[in-house]
Amino acid sequence: MVNAISAIADDRPGVLRDITKIVAEEKGNINYTQQFILDRGEHKGKAHIYMEIGNTDKIDSIIEKIKADPKVIKADKSPRFNEVYGKRVIIFGGGAQVSEVAKGAISEADRHNIRGEKISVDTLPIVGEKSLAEAVRAVKRLHRAKVLVLAGALLGGEITKAVRELKKEGVWVISLKNVGSAYKQADLVVSDPTLAGVLAVMTISNRAQFDIKEAKGKQL
Repeated sequence: MVNAISAIADDRPGVLRDITKIVAEEKGNINYTQQFILDRGEHKGKAHIYMEIGNTDKIDSIIEKIKADPKVIKADKSPRFNEVYGKRVIIFGGGAQVSEVAKGAISEADRHNIRGEKISVDTLPIVGEKSLAEAVRAVKRLHRAKVLVLAGALLGGEITKAVRELKKEGVWVISLKNVGSAYKQADLVVSDPTLAGVLAVMTISNRAQFDIKEAKGKQL
């Protein structure tokens, strides 16, 4: 079983080291972690540390030991990101197409989420070959990102290479039909942007009657 903890601590060297040492002493395995400096609220300037920990049934002991560290202000058990936000649909591109893809994805995600699934939709209106290629390559570093939708009029060059690299990381790629070579690397090409958003959600849903593997390489 995987549990999550959330802690607020002083922003100083050694804090993360000391917390991970406590987790290791209780035989816990850190499956995911993130740390950032808060820029708002009563703990502005402090470090927020979030961890998902498996391989141990001593999560309560871990939290108590972390609380005992004088550098730690507070520490609590937290819902895992997957339980709160679920799988992620990522949408990149520019113009009205992005909003149409998002509309389809959000509408379909709503249908699934009210039935108990957790699927979230992230959009980034972005243009320019270099910027878009960098964004595509960064998707592999996004926690819980399962499918990328490319919604742009001209996608090629470095973007095509980035899509090819991303697919090797196990992320599904759906593209609108566009000028350029990027769409040729996609797992699925869709002409209608709203449908592309719908199919992106169905691709990662546990309940949808759609298998992108069967449609792979097709143009809809």
